[in-house]
Amino acid sequence: MSRPRFLPDNFTLALLTTVVLASFFPASGKFADYVELATTAIVSLLFFLHGAKLSRQAIFAGIGHWRLHVWIFIATFVLFPLLGLALRPLLSPLVTPEMYIGVLFLCTLPATVQSAIAFTSMARGNVPAAVCSASASTLLGILVTPVLVSLVLNKNAEGGDALHAIGKIAMQLLLPFIVGHLLRPVIGGFLQRRASIIKLVDQGSILFVVYAAFSAAVISGLWQQTPIPSLLGLIALCGILLAVVLAITTWGARRLGFNKEDEITLVFCGSKKSMVSGIPMANVLFPAASVGAIVLPLMLFHQIQLMVCAVLAQRYARRVQISDDTAAH
Repeated sequence: MSRPRFLPDNFTLALLTTVVLASFFPASGKFADYVELATTAIVSLLFFLHGAKLSRQAIFAGIGHWRLHVWIFIATFVLFPLLGLALRPLLSPLVTPEMYIGVLFLCTLPATVQSAIAFTSMARGNVPAAVCSASASTLLGILVTPVLVSLVLNKNAEGGDALHAIGKIAMQLLLPFIVGHLLRPVIGGFLQRRASIIKLVDQGSILFVVYAAFSAAVISGLWQQTPIPSLLGLIALCGILLAVVLAITTWGARRLGFNKEDEITLVFCGSKKSMVSGIPMANVLFPAASVGAIVLPLMLFHQIQLMVCAVLAQRYARRVQISDDTAAH
C-alpha cells in the first residue's frame, strides 16, 4: 500500500517523534551525559565515513571552490545580521526587547557543522564543499562573532578561549575526517557498496542532535520562562528569518549560475546557525541573568531549521533522483 500524500516522510515523522520525546522525557543528569557522548560519537562517525567516502580529487575540488565558499560566508556573517537589523520594525512588536537582542545575537553566529553537512548529503549536494565551508565557518566564527556582536549591539565583547574551541572542533570533526580519508583504500570500496550506512548515520546524527538540544532547552525552562504570546511571536520571528534566508540563498544560487549540487550546499550551509557554538559564546558575552532569554531565540531557531531543512532536503533528494532516472532513460 502506498503512503497517503498528505503524510510526511518517515524521517520527518522521526524528527517530530524525537521532539515530543525530548519534551516529555528530556535527557538529564547522568543520562544527559550519555546522550552527549553518544551525540559526539555519532557526529565523529559521520565525519569519519565522509572522509572515507570522498576521493582526494573531491576534497581538493571542495577546497578550491572559493566562489561558493565566499557566498556561504556572506550569507552567514553579512546577510543574517543585515536582516536582523532591517526587520526590526516588523520583529520588535512580536517579542520582548531582550529576546530581540537574542535574535541579533543569533544572526552573528557561525553555521552549524554536522547538520549542514548531513542535510547537504541527504539532499545530494556538494558534500566536499559543505565540509570545507561549515568547518571554516565554525572556526571563523570564534573571531568574527564577538566583532559582529559589538557592531550590531554596540557591546564590547570579551575574548574567549579560542584555542580550546579550535582544539575541540579539530578533535571531534577534522581528526575523524582525516583518519577516515587515510583509511579510504581499506574501507572505501565497502562504503560504496553500502551507501545506506552513510545515510543511516546522516539521519541518526540529526536525530541525536535534535534530542540533545531540545532536552537542554526543555530542562532550562523553555516552556516556563516565556509567556505564551511572546513565545508564539518568537517562533513566528524565527520562521520569518529562516524563510527569508532560504529564499534569498536559493534565488542567489540560481542567479549566480551555480549547479544544483552547489545550490544545495549554499542553501543548507548558508542558512544554519550553531547552538553548539552560540551558547558558550553567550555565556562569555552577556550577563548571566540575561543569558537564558538571549539564547532562547537560538534554541528555537535551531529546532525550526532542523525541521524545515529536513523536509527541504527530502524534496531536493527526490528531485535529483527523478532527474537521474530521467537521464538514465
